[in-house]
Parts: sequence; C-alpha cells; structure tokens
Amino acid sequence: MLKVENLSVTYSQDNLKMQAVRETSFVLEAGQTLGIIGESGSGKTTLGLAIMGILNSKAKVDGKVIYNGVNLLGLSPRQLNEYRWKHIAMVFQNSLETLNPLLSVREQIKECIVRHLSLKEKEANKKVNDLLEQVGLEPFVADSFPHQLSGGMRQKVLIAMALACDPKVLIVDEPTSSLDAISKGEIVELLFKLQREKRFTMMVISHDFSVITKLTSKICVMYQGCILEEGFTRDILKNPLHTYTRGLINSSPAINPFQDLWGIPPAQGEASDGCPFYPRCSQRLDMCKDKRPKLEYVSLERKVACNQGGIVTLLEASGIDKTFTFKGRSISACKNCHIRVRAGEVVALIGQSGSGKTTLASIISGYLKADRATIKFLGQKVSPCELTTRPKGLQMIFQDPFSSINDRFTVEQAVMEPLNILKLYSCEERKKRVKKALSAAELPIDNDFLQRRCYTLSGGQRQRVSIARSLILEPKLLIADEISSMLDPSTQANILRLLKGLQNSFGFAMIYITHDLDLARKIADKLYIMHEGEIVEEGPAWEIFENPSSEFTKQLIKSAGLL
Repeated sequence: MLKVENLSVTYSQDNLKMQAVRETSFVLEAGQTLGIIGESGSGKTTLGLAIMGILNSKAKVDGKVIYNGVNLLGLSPRQLNEYRWKHIAMVFQNSLETLNPLLSVREQIKECIVRHLSLKEKEANKKVNDLLEQVGLEPFVADSFPHQLSGGMRQKVLIAMALACDPKVLIVDEPTSSLDAISKGEIVELLFKLQREKRFTMMVISHDFSVITKLTSKICVMYQGCILEEGFTRDILKNPLHTYTRGLINSSPAINPFQDLWGIPPAQGEASDGCPFYPRCSQRLDMCKDKRPKLEYVSLERKVACNQGGIVTLLEASGIDKTFTFKGRSISACKNCHIRVRAGEVVALIGQSGSGKTTLASIISGYLKADRATIKFLGQKVSPCELTTRPKGLQMIFQDPFSSINDRFTVEQAVMEPLNILKLYSCEERKKRVKKALSAAELPIDNDFLQRRCYTLSGGQRQRVSIARSLILEPKLLIADEISSMLDPSTQANILRLLKGLQNSFGFAMIYITHDLDLARKIADKLYIMHEGEIVEEGPAWEIFENPSSEFTKQLIKSAGLL
C-alpha cells in the first residue's frame, strides 16, 4: 500500500541544517496497523508530514514515498492534492491549531468533501452528519465552533475530517497526547473500531506505549530520525532487542506500573557520525562512534540497527550442578540450573531461604566450585575466577556488610584493594579512582573519611563502601546478594535507590538475589524463580507478576499479597 524508501528530511534555518529524518525505509501493507514510537524530537511527526507532502519550504525532502506504485514526492503540488485526503489522510496532533476558529465544524468537514467528492450541498451535509455519528458526536456539534468543544470532541472532529473522503491510508499523529484518561480511552477505542470496520491502513505516531499497544500490530522505533528497531508489537514488548527500545519500555508506566521510572540515561559526550544512540548506549563500543549501523534482519520478523546485532548477552550459564555432602547426607543445592543476563539488564533471582540462590551466584562469580557448569561471558567460555580478576568483568556485593570488609582496613584501603591485588595503574591513579568510586556511592572523599577504619562505619556506610569497591574495576556485570536484608528500611531504600541509579548511569547489568518480591517488582527487568535447587520459571518481570505459569510462583506471589 505504502512504501517509504531512504526518506530524509533536512530543515535549514540561518545557515544551520538539522536532519530530522535520516534515510528511513519501511513498508506499510494493506490493512496493516503500524506504530511509530520514540522520544519527542525523534522525527516521528516530520515523517508523517513528509509522507503527506505538507512540510514547509524550508524543509528539503529526499527519497521516495510510493503509494500503489506512484512516487508521491515526484508529483506536482496539483497532482499531489488528488491523493491527499482522498487516498492518504492525517489526523493532526493539536486540534486547536489545526481547526479554523472562524468556521463551524460543518463548514470545515464539508470543505474537504466538496473539493474531493464533488457532492451537492444536501448530500455533503448528510455526509457530515453521518461522519459525526460514526465518531460518536451529537448532531449539534456540526454547527458548533472549535472553541465550544472539549479536547476529546475536537479530536473526534479531526478524525471525522480525515475519514471524510474514505482514505485508504490514515496517519494518526499523537491522537491522545493532551487528553484526560476517559477521553484518551474513547479516542483509542474509536480508532480501533473504525479501522476494524473500514479496513483502512493506519500509521499511528505516538510516544505512548499504551496507545501503540492497543492500536498497532507492528512497530518502528525512532531515534534522531533513524529507525533503530522494527518488528511485531507483541514481540518487541516481550523482548526488545535494542537498548533504546528497552529504555522506552522501562519508562512506560502503562507497561511497568510498579518499577521506578528511571528512563534512558542522558548523553555522555557529544553526538557522533556513527550510531545515533552511541552517547546514551549501555553497551557501546569504540567502533560505534564512527560506524553507522544499518537496519537489518536479526531474525525472521525483527530488524535492528546495531553494530552488535542488538542487545548483547553478557553472561550465559547453563548445566550448573552442585551437591553438598555432610556426614553421609547429600543435598542438591543446584540441579541443572541456568541463567542468562543481557547488557544493561537487571535480573532478579528469587526464591525462599535455602533454595540455592546464593550457591548459584557463588558458582557464577567463582567463589564456589561447581560439580558441573558451562559459563560463557560475551560468547566466550570462561572459568568463573577469570571474570572477577579483571576489569570490565564481574563483581559481587555480599549480603553481610560487616564480614565482607576487613575491619582494620581504612576506607581507602578497602576500596583500593582490588587494584592493589591486580597491580593496576599507578599509585596516584589508584587514589583518583578510589575517590571517583566513593563519590559515585555518595560517600565523602575528604582525607578524614578516607583514613577512617571500617569498624567505625555504620552498616549502611559499609554497604556503600562495598558498592564502591565493586565499581572500582568497572564491571559489566554486578551480582548483589541480599545486600539490603541486614539494614533498616530507610537505609535499605537509600542503598537500593543508589544501586539502581548507578546501574542506570553506568550501564552495567545486575543479578539481584532476593526473597523479597516487592523489591524484585520494583527493580527487575527479568525474573528467575528458584525452588529446591531448580529454576522453575523465568521471563519478563511484568509478565510473571501478571500471569505466573508455575504453581510454585503463583503460591509465592500470592503469599506476598501480590496476586
């Protein structure tokens, strides 16, 4: 129905050029509902206006917009007018700006009908009445002026105008952005109903995942004028493959009603000629600064624009067995366990006391030897000890802040210890990195604090020192084992918020071990449920909390009062 090929839009003003859409391509099939989602300023509306051919003269448009075999960008303004509204129509975002305040609703809708359908006065008036009825408006609205209507009513008028000539393609731009919850629901239901009845092809532009989820079957995710991910709506929501898409989903209260809304970290450094998301990406490589990724298939139904093929898998541990023998009695702590962690992801490992959580974490981090285990880090087989003894590997924060740090160490010695053991950097550089890590953990960096003995610190301060020590080697994966269980509620909340903030800012992945489901629901992207040494369920956190599949998980969630 509609094919966009290498579409670019560049705005020029005062000798400055800004590329709003960059070589964007996609296909819209007959009867399909496609969502275009992204942050404000990502180029979504410009894309819609470019397809309609109604950008101002300061915008330079390149590429092709092919409708039923005809390149619309190659037509004259007069020829293009034959396609607008009759074949392709648009519901604009701001109803007060779009509607003429000096004309009644009837006059504005009728203008389009008379121009394109050549109907007589009586037939045109009947058509207006029919359209208003279709969008759920009373007959009196026809003779009203825009300022006399509510926001929801004006939005329905815009939908009626767009459908006046029975277009084959409808572009809907932010249809609910300024509406209250009830009006928003009405507009979404109306668009869903009309699309089902009339079978027109629809492109929905929005930054709201709740709108996109209800109205579309396929999504294109835009950032700085580029499509970074494309696929079926249900697949992308369940398993985003680009770090930007994951950030958008995690920022949506409609999808994550319980998590803190951290959003996507701000840019660290200037924009580059390479990947547009490079300054904000949690898994960026040096090559990403200069190499622009292409939107390519990574599976049968998914396209991703990423130099690494999408979100990379940091850790993949499988076939983990561990049996403890004591006085002739054997206890299977881990039975063929597995866990997979992707870059920038927070995975919660949940289970009752004695379920094997800490044993599994200790094996992965190399503090305990498994009977059998296969561990891969960034796709390479490794021994667990390798990961904890190198920068950008794996580090672990232990449950008890009092026994995990040498009491007699000064704060500086405790945090610097990993650098001293591995003989990394000069003495001056080590001190500099200690201060940076302590500052990140929101601890003082003056000399008095650096020289304090660890036994003089409170439990909360000790745990922050443990966090600083774990960050000194800039790990890609952090394992936090019940790190707040020995702290009071207020200190617990501060430590967890600190850790989640650090994870969001620095981009490391995290395995958070806990038996507290409220806590897991607050911070986790993905859950692994462990029971009697086995992984009994895994999946996106929101999906498991809404619809657990195993009986044990249901019982666990129900006992916590969350089901």
